[in-house]
Parts: sequence; structure tokens; C-alpha cells
Amino acid sequence: MSDAAAPPPSRLPLDWIAASLKRERTRAGLSLSELAKRAGIAKSTLSQLEAASGNPSMETIWALGVALGVPFSALVEPPAPSVRVIRAGEGPAVASEQANYVATLLSASPPGARRDIYHLRAEPGAARVSEPHIPGTVEHLVVSTGKVKAGPSGEAVELGPGDYLTYRGDVPHAYEALLPGTTFVLIMQHM
Repeated sequence: MSDAAAPPPSRLPLDWIAASLKRERTRAGLSLSELAKRAGIAKSTLSQLEAASGNPSMETIWALGVALGVPFSALVEPPAPSVRVIRAGEGPAVASEQANYVATLLSASPPGARRDIYHLRAEPGAARVSEPHIPGTVEHLVVSTGKVKAGPSGEAVELGPGDYLTYRGDVPHAYEALLPGTTFVLIMQHM
């Protein structure tokens, strides 16, 4: 056995924390001053954290999470991809032994979620721009016919028949038909 000291823990991913703090503070509709006051920290400390500088302690991050009403993990977890696409014919598929039937899981419902299902028809022309829905909303889209460009502002993806897309619905997003007779199923998941 070695008596060598263990290496120090790696630094926190400050860019993740900065982005998470800004996102959650914006969702909560709080100013820097108000959040700092609620968390019991200096406004300059919070400003540094949102600028991805400084060295926040667990206690500081925890206090900010409590003040924002979000779990500690929401502020330090690596960002999940905001957009996920499963192209037609891809994804985890399971075939039946009794019939010519294949099921592809596109998305499992998280516990406690509510889902609303819509069938939409769209024609080429102006995009349907949607403002952010309630916090925690996730949208799932499956194209039936035609071609659609959909997703969050700056991350929209072109999809064809059978393609699946999921993205956060609590940010600005849009749907644009690229071919006549475009139809798709939209599932809005609310936590």
C-alpha cells in the first residue's frame, strides 16, 4: 500500500453550473439580486458563478438550489442533449413471435408525468412559432406524412415520415411544414 495522498477531486464543471443557474433563475423570474438575497449569498458571488468563474462550494450550490426550488443535481449535472432524433427504422425494436409486428420504443414516460397527444396537419408557408410552455414540458414528435422542420430555436431538425424528435418544450420552438400534406403526432409531456 502506498502512503501517497489521493489526488484532489476534479474541478466542478463551471460552465454547466453557470448555464444551469441562468436557466433556472430565468425560469423562476428572479433578478441576480433577488436570488442572491434568497440564497443568502453575495450578489457578486452569484454574478461570478453565472459568468463561469469562482469556485462554488457545495453549500453555495445547495443554497441556490433551495432558493430556486430545484434539486442540487439540476445545477451540477452535465447537460443532457436538448434534442434527440430517432430516424425511421432506427431505435430499439422488438419483434413479435406471433405476427409480423415490430414495436420501437421512442420514449418511456417518466413517473408522475402527464402526456397530451395531438394529431397535426400543416402546409408549407409560415412556421408555427410557439412560446415556451410551463417549466418541465418536453415535446415528442413523430412525422406521419410529408416533411417538417421542428425543434427549439437554433436547434430545429428536418424530419420525414417515421422520424421521431424530442426536445424541451419550455423554450421557444417552432414547427414548419416543408411539403404539402404534412401530418405528425405531437405529444406534450408535463411534469
